[in-house]
Amino acid sequence: MRRRTKIIATLGPATDDLATLGDMMEAGLNLARFNFSHGDQAQQKERLLRLREVAEKSGCVIGVIGDLQGPKIRIRRFENNSVILNVGDRFFIDASIGESDGNQDGVGVAYEDLHKDVNQNDILLLNDGQMTLKVERVDGTRIHCTVLVGGVLSDHKGINREGGGLSAPALTDKDRSDIRFAAEMQMDYLAVSFVRSADDVREARDLLRTAGGNGAIIAKIERAEALDCIDSIIDAADAIMVARGDLGVEMGYAELTGMQKNIIRLTRRKNKVVITATQMMESMINSPTPTRAEVSDVANAVMDGTDAVMLSAETAVGKYPVAVVSAMSNVCVGAEKHSLARGRTTHRLDDRFKEVDEAIAMAVMYTANHLNVRAIIALTESGSTTLWMSRIRSDIPIYAFTPHDATSRRVTLYRGVYPVSFSIEETDKHLLYRSIFSTLLNNRLVEEGDHVIFTKGDLSGVSGSTNSMQIVEVSGSV
Repeated sequence: MRRRTKIIATLGPATDDLATLGDMMEAGLNLARFNFSHGDQAQQKERLLRLREVAEKSGCVIGVIGDLQGPKIRIRRFENNSVILNVGDRFFIDASIGESDGNQDGVGVAYEDLHKDVNQNDILLLNDGQMTLKVERVDGTRIHCTVLVGGVLSDHKGINREGGGLSAPALTDKDRSDIRFAAEMQMDYLAVSFVRSADDVREARDLLRTAGGNGAIIAKIERAEALDCIDSIIDAADAIMVARGDLGVEMGYAELTGMQKNIIRLTRRKNKVVITATQMMESMINSPTPTRAEVSDVANAVMDGTDAVMLSAETAVGKYPVAVVSAMSNVCVGAEKHSLARGRTTHRLDDRFKEVDEAIAMAVMYTANHLNVRAIIALTESGSTTLWMSRIRSDIPIYAFTPHDATSRRVTLYRGVYPVSFSIEETDKHLLYRSIFSTLLNNRLVEEGDHVIFTKGDLSGVSGSTNSMQIVEVSGSV
């Protein structure tokens, strides 16, 4: 059984070795994430060129995601690198404090307007919620707090407000520079951090297009206020990432699983792509095997219908980057065997379709799920037909035959879709079939006598022109 759920791995120091990258691709890597929160553009460029070199030598198609840092709100530094906060201690946060002037009494913050966003009795969460402060009063830029949950607080830890509501804009000057870099490097996806509304998504897309980039936009859901306008954010984006770190801190861990399931369901319903991320196999940063809880976490996301699962520090700085990709791949395959992941659905059976190629895609999947079909072959320019197909649950592989490298890389994120490089030049039907069957048989994707469905358009080279489907029997002598 071929794995349908895609695996995203973050590159970092632990993956800089060429052999390691090759082994990760062999283990099941589909897309590489470049986290702009760490390293400079020169380092990211070097990693990207190294990735493309290994992918070409390995014959692998690997999608590329550039992930913007966004307005992560962090404290500044302490004179002695850290302090110990005890329950009941008084502690202040003040944007006017110098970069390295923090001490036992208080610390600076990089976000100058934080004092405008908080009020008395608000709860501030530090270091991913490990420490909790209650706001007692606000004097000018100084936020006076009482420690409710203490611990060791070190330099540059993040701050969240319980329930959300911090007004920092989604795109910073650094993000704008990184968007230009992503366009220059022709990255396939751009992930926008701390999205508040659909306007943030549209602004990022406009900046990327102005810079000459054609990548798709991923909206990361990690702010509480994003949940209030989740429908419009999904509509504006090409893909959604359930970024469970900051979202879990702001909303509380008890609410997180239900929100994750709802976002996955809603995103797929709107024919968009969804990624589940953060701490999926966190223990494998230092351990060669995942915990049973992590296995269950990944498996549940797969059975809920996520297109991809993502690894962060596990591969970027972990001790076992190859082993964690392999482990995640095995868990995905195991979960996909479960009936909940493979069953037929009634998805969109009552809808009216706006586009011809969308209607064709739905007809293909209905037919494939009710007929003994080995594979679906989509001759595609942009990959949109395969995206619509992949929204329907099925264990039948969808092969995106395309002449465009960018389309091949983009579909690496779509659940159950696999890119096949194919030059669509033949206009004679029999010669076209022969070429397709030869490619399928040579790659051992089907066997002679299998039935496949394939879709194509009358106008080669025109995106969105798919207007026909056919059921054919594979033959080596068409």
